[in-house]
Amino acid sequence: MTSNETIIVPTRPARLFIGEVMTLQSWDDVKPFYDELLNRPINTADELKQWLMDRSELESYLSEDFAWRYIRMTCDTANQELVNNLNFFIAEIQPPMTAYGNDLDLKAVNSPYISELTDEGYEVMVRGMKKAIEIFREENIPLQTELQTEERKYGAIAGAMTVNIEGREVTLPEASDRLQSTDRAVREDAWRKIWERRYQDHKALDQLFDRLRDLRHQIAVNAGFANFRDYSFAALGRFDYTPQDCVNFHESVAEAVVPLLDELASERKRKLGVNPLRPWDSKVDLAGQPPLKPFATGEELLEKTIKCFDRLDKELGDDLRIMRAMGHLDLESRKGKAPGGYNYPLEEIGVPFIFMNATSSLRDLVTMVHEGGHAVHSFLTRELPLKAFRNPPMEVAELASMSMELLSMDHWDVFFDNPDELRRAKLQHLESIIETLPWVATIDKFQHWIYENPTHTDAERRENWLRIYTQFTDTITDWNGFAFYKEYIWQRQLHLYEVPFYYIEYGIAQLGAIGVWRNYRRDPALGLAGYKNALSMGYKAPIREIYAAANVPFDFSRDHIQELMAFVAEEIRQLNQ
Repeated sequence: MTSNETIIVPTRPARLFIGEVMTLQSWDDVKPFYDELLNRPINTADELKQWLMDRSELESYLSEDFAWRYIRMTCDTANQELVNNLNFFIAEIQPPMTAYGNDLDLKAVNSPYISELTDEGYEVMVRGMKKAIEIFREENIPLQTELQTEERKYGAIAGAMTVNIEGREVTLPEASDRLQSTDRAVREDAWRKIWERRYQDHKALDQLFDRLRDLRHQIAVNAGFANFRDYSFAALGRFDYTPQDCVNFHESVAEAVVPLLDELASERKRKLGVNPLRPWDSKVDLAGQPPLKPFATGEELLEKTIKCFDRLDKELGDDLRIMRAMGHLDLESRKGKAPGGYNYPLEEIGVPFIFMNATSSLRDLVTMVHEGGHAVHSFLTRELPLKAFRNPPMEVAELASMSMELLSMDHWDVFFDNPDELRRAKLQHLESIIETLPWVATIDKFQHWIYENPTHTDAERRENWLRIYTQFTDTITDWNGFAFYKEYIWQRQLHLYEVPFYYIEYGIAQLGAIGVWRNYRRDPALGLAGYKNALSMGYKAPIREIYAAANVPFDFSRDHIQELMAFVAEEIRQLNQ
């Protein structure tokens, strides 16, 4: 094991504006700094640059304070003190932050010196400020506070879900590992228990979603938009594509990718020798091999990931070593943790935090390298001078993570000594890409429908979910007897509850990631350099230019998707030889 002595643990930059000692106990602790920024005279372009630096320092501090409250709460959702600490920030700090933030945006864009800031990045930043000013409404501040409080309830509901397997209480991620069992009865038992448990809370999750939908629609209407979909495109800063482009993506995936799902399902049914193919048959190995176990513990997962990253670039492995030395990881699944996984940027220190629910599956390995890709992105942008430059849009953030899944794959022999197991792991992951694009299209199209029809009933939501789900799934799997579970598959998708309209980015970035991987296959040094060059830009250029820096097109047309799918299919064919 590499010792921590071989790395340099970063320290946060000096706080030249707000001072070194700061404890956030009330809004009054930071209000004087906002007032100073608001009232400070700006008489030159250099003074405007310094003003932006000071604002960035203040907002970076507050961002990291919020981040730690969120991280600690998700690590232990049952701890009421941690829940209260997060809710305090949401209720007491964010509302005045939002109001002051709009005033500061106005001060910046109205400065006569703003046009003199010609260095790379300022134009993109100012574009974002202008859009934020355009959609800001003071009456939305309390609604956004209420919305954030409601959104956090999803994690508490989902984090409390456990099932009893062979006399032992286990989390749903742990139970899901049994879906890879070669014993069909074991798979079915686990599947039934998981979905019975999810179904217990379907009414509570429906009611929660209704509240979220109504709040979001009201915020959109207040801001002068017809619906929350259109508001979200503005709020998310989607300058590079439109809702119609998303509709085109849905149609392209339906034409170019969904037929491949039927091919995979038919092959699965044939090789497993089952009739019918049932939902609990979708994860088991086709050759009857036991589930892949790339690691046993969270520490082993981390150590092997570091070695894997080292193979790509020692600097990337060191990023994870630094996180380990600083305690910025919580990897293993346990009761009370929120579901899912994330890499949370920490704006002051620049060293992010990775959270996930690992058991011992291939899925967990992919999650770790995915979040590791996000972490690498944080390290590559940590020296950028302004917070706005360090916060790229999700289409770029997910390019970092999804590319790392594929770039690291050629080095997964670190996890699999057995060549056949390595081959199986690569095959399973490549097949999952074919499954990912339709699922992204499903969730995104569903969100478009939800918010374009904001007064829909629960029954209409179920009906339209099934309509959309059917368009993007295989026709082979038999759900007979479980239609009532099928109606609620969407409730397992955290993004619908906590980060609405954050999903199409996975599809866009998946296409970009395949392009990055293809470049790496052709020339490893050049491919990796393009990847790092793109990420190092942060958000100092439009999305298309960042993708271009990675030598991949920002394109989700049918022809481009078909071209990339052909590349993936050829890789699968070679692995099957």
